[in-house]
Amino acid sequence: MADTLEGAVALVTGASSGIGEATARKMAGLGASVALVARRKDRLDALAGELGDRAVPIEADVTSQEQAVEAVERTVRELGRLDVVVNNAGVMLLGPIVDAPTEEWDRMVALNVQGLLYCAHAALPHLLRAAESSPRGVADLVNISSVAGRVARAGGGVYNLTKFGVGAFSESLRQEVTKRNVRVSLVEPGAVATELTDHLRPEIRELTAQRFGDMERLEATDIADAIAYVVTRPRRVAINEVLIRPTDQEF
Repeated sequence: MADTLEGAVALVTGASSGIGEATARKMAGLGASVALVARRKDRLDALAGELGDRAVPIEADVTSQEQAVEAVERTVRELGRLDVVVNNAGVMLLGPIVDAPTEEWDRMVALNVQGLLYCAHAALPHLLRAAESSPRGVADLVNISSVAGRVARAGGGVYNLTKFGVGAFSESLRQEVTKRNVRVSLVEPGAVATELTDHLRPEIRELTAQRFGDMERLEATDIADAIAYVVTRPRRVAINEVLIRPTDQEF
């Protein structure tokens, strides 16, 4: 098995920072052309400038089904096909359920669930086509969940809900399309040093920092490496689920 994606086309959501950016770099490094999808156009343009002709920046808010569909269709128009989708865009807004600002719930459901669904739905016809025609003989949909999709904790109820949902959706879809050589994989990171906690309310951010203390968190590249492993397996190998936690993380 060669660790290569030469000739393949990958689409990565949330590509403007963190795990998405690291994954886009990894995909390009493996030879894929990459559609970089996110809202922050300046960051996408800068990343595309670094990656060169292999990258197409696509400004889109995937919580809009219209924009999610257009991002997928533009990828296929400009790059010719679609072999790998990494549904990475997400937001983590922790805090107690009692007296919660429910607009935070709306944001998490819209991005973590609906945005992922919209991208998957739009991409599936192209992935099925790629699985039939690709020299690899397979296509990949990778959904990024979290350890929070396995273990519910006080203060994370709605975030847990969205990530448990991603796991359920991924397994159901896997059963539908695996016989057609589209692999559906779930990657569940633990604590990663990214911008994810920047969106927390100040008091919640402080509590979260105390909770993780001196823990050595994962780097975004650690998750990108795992995603690359998943999508470069031979056609006969499907990595259905990967849980990755820092060595120091107990929960």
